[in-house]
Amino acid sequence: MIPPTRWLPMPVLSLLLLVVWLLLQQSVALGQWLLGGVLAILIPVVCRPFWERQPTIKRPLKLLGYFLRVLGDIVTANIQVSKLILDPRGQMRPAFVEYPLTLRENFPITILASTITMTPGTVSAHLRLDGRTLLIHALDVADTRALIDEIHQRYERPLMEIFES
Repeated sequence: MIPPTRWLPMPVLSLLLLVVWLLLQQSVALGQWLLGGVLAILIPVVCRPFWERQPTIKRPLKLLGYFLRVLGDIVTANIQVSKLILDPRGQMRPAFVEYPLTLRENFPITILASTITMTPGTVSAHLRLDGRTLLIHALDVADTRALIDEIHQRYERPLMEIFES
């Protein structure tokens, strides 16, 4: 017997594909269920060799806390950036900052880079080929070391606890 993980490697994705198929077809006819089901099974099986291994979430409650922290930081940063832009003196100090990564897995690094990009005032610009440094463009940097420490404490350390510890 073939184990379910071989013919259904990502069940949530398969279910999502089936639902999207039915919505696109605007029909719940038996034929659409069958064709959607076949596609929902075949697409993940065929694409499986191209996917990276998904890391295990070691602390799901910390992930919820991380999400809420990022959401709050996005709101706060939007207000700060608005003040900077609307300030008639225009005293911004833009800078590129090399951020040394402690994370080693690709998925948590991607989450960190996305978090930095979503937080107004900073944009993740480039991950070095060795995977150890992230280049960040920040709109207003008074102290480079303080920015690095803040990113490490607020985002990278929690991601390490969620995925790598």
